Amino acid sequence: MAVRENRAPELQRTTREVLWTGVMLGMGLVGAVDEIVFHQLLQWHHFYLHTTQYWQIFSDGVFHIFTTTMLFLGALLLWSQRRRLSLIVSSRPFWAGVFLGMGGFQLFDGTVDHKLLRIHPVREGVENILPYDIAWNASALALLLIGWLLWRGTWPTAGR
Repeated sequence: MAVRENRAPELQRTTREVLWTGVMLGMGLVGAVDEIVFHQLLQWHHFYLHTTQYWQIFSDGVFHIFTTTMLFLGALLLWSQRRRLSLIVSSRPFWAGVFLGMGGFQLFDGTVDHKLLRIHPVREGVENILPYDIAWNASALALLLIGWLLWRGTWPTAGR
């Protein structure tokens, strides 16, 4: 029992580190999905709308650099934590972080970028933006809820 108690602080620290690594990867992942699906494939919006087409595409490129950096740094952190990860008996903290990162990024984008700063709407050129805003922010809240439930341990996982 004493061995377990001595490892408890290390386990807690590692669990928090893995959570934050998941958050970083989740932000990069949902940002990449946003830019690929909504910016490029559907062409619903650009990162910054209120300028010329050249600068709209340029701003999308800057956003792409950000999401790629988040993915790269998250992968680098995950690699650096690989030995300590054996302390954790479940993948729950990592996946909680991924979902919290995705939901947090999506909610920030939906509230701050779309509404407060008005950098861009979810979809350009539609009369009624409300259904798009509701769907965008509802998906963010769903991702946050999944992350929170995983973190709180209410969902069983195979790695347990």
